[in-house]
Amino acid sequence: MATTTGVRIEDLIPHRGRMKLVDDVLEINDILAKTSSRVTERWPLGEARAADPVVLIELVAQTAGVLEGWKSKQGGGRPEKSGWLVGIKKCEFFVDRIPIQTRLTTTVRRLYALEAYAVFAGEVASASALLSRAELQVFRTGAD
Repeated sequence: MATTTGVRIEDLIPHRGRMKLVDDVLEINDILAKTSSRVTERWPLGEARAADPVVLIELVAQTAGVLEGWKSKQGGGRPEKSGWLVGIKKCEFFVDRIPIQTRLTTTVRRLYALEAYAVFAGEVASASALLSRAELQVFRTGAD
């Protein structure tokens, strides 16, 4: 799927099928990625009318993956195909459910990184409200 920035999500993260939550890259640079997604009943933790906000943690992690995949491609490398171990340093949810078809914008900033370890701060918002704020620590399992 092409994005508004001309970046294909599939070229940046390994997620496919119902596990791929990111639809478009809205903005990206060395420390920040902003993505767009639409909640569907196919999402993990999704139901007929709404999704559980816990899935927003995965949305922040995938947006961090988009950022790191883009940076790798800019440096002449290939985005990682191996997994990440993700720890949740902090997370706040401001909603109990997210209605199906809600359009979400996720903004992630890399706070710092050292070798295979990095920390990202992310926010997920709808057009009308901030839904979640999280800080994730990531260990890249395929790093040399």
